[in-house]
Amino acid sequence: MRGINPKGLLALLILTAPAPALAQAAYCSVPNQPPRPPPELPPTGEPRRLLPAAGYTLALSWSPQYCATARGPDAAFQCGGRNGQFGFVLHGLWPEGAGRDWPQYCRPAQILPRAVIRQNLCTTPSVQLLQHEWAKHGTCMTTRPELYFNLGRAFHEAIRYPNMTVLARRQTLTAGQLVAEFARLNKGLKPGMIRIKTARGGWLSEVRLCMDRAMDYARCPGSQRGAPDETRLRIRPGPNILPPKGRAVPTRRPMLKLDLDPNAQVPAS
Repeated sequence: MRGINPKGLLALLILTAPAPALAQAAYCSVPNQPPRPPPELPPTGEPRRLLPAAGYTLALSWSPQYCATARGPDAAFQCGGRNGQFGFVLHGLWPEGAGRDWPQYCRPAQILPRAVIRQNLCTTPSVQLLQHEWAKHGTCMTTRPELYFNLGRAFHEAIRYPNMTVLARRQTLTAGQLVAEFARLNKGLKPGMIRIKTARGGWLSEVRLCMDRAMDYARCPGSQRGAPDETRLRIRPGPNILPPKGRAVPTRRPMLKLDLDPNAQVPAS
């Protein structure tokens, strides 16, 4: 894959915003000098896979669920409450393969520059997760980390999110009902393009949106499974985040081209 030229990619005004966007944060305060993450190397049992991308997944984690069990210094920024309160955060933008395997760890990953970390810490509020996503997934899409994170952040900011405060109070809620709410709010997104992931006890953990090679929303392949529609769903209460009044909803612009990198083809083995 020589680069990504989505025929209907989102308007990119968000990408040049001077400050981190707060679409799913009640507030977010980024330190001037965030810590530098240690390198992310492929763990044992996670081989380097050089495969062409057949589609993409946008993974959105429900931060209150993560923080309900997270411990240690790595979770302090996201869960400590001093730096921010978060709703849906961007877990990652993942290239998918044509079968059950996906490309990963395609190139050696440099340590992320502090400027890239600062720009994305309100969207993915973990320095180490940012490094991990770049090493495992981003290196299979581009040689420049800022372009990889710009793209994922644009999609995260463009989504219209349900009122999770209201949904968390419902006595009965199913995975299918949450899927239907995402589809209702987002033009072009249909129930078959959404997968719900749950933690033990039926708690909402993650919402995953499937895309085709052109990064248009697409039906999820059978290999990408989620909670059945009838699954009873529980939602950890989070911050009350409402869409800003008068916010312009980003729209797709026909034939807008974005070359992530002219050298972004998967390297030969």
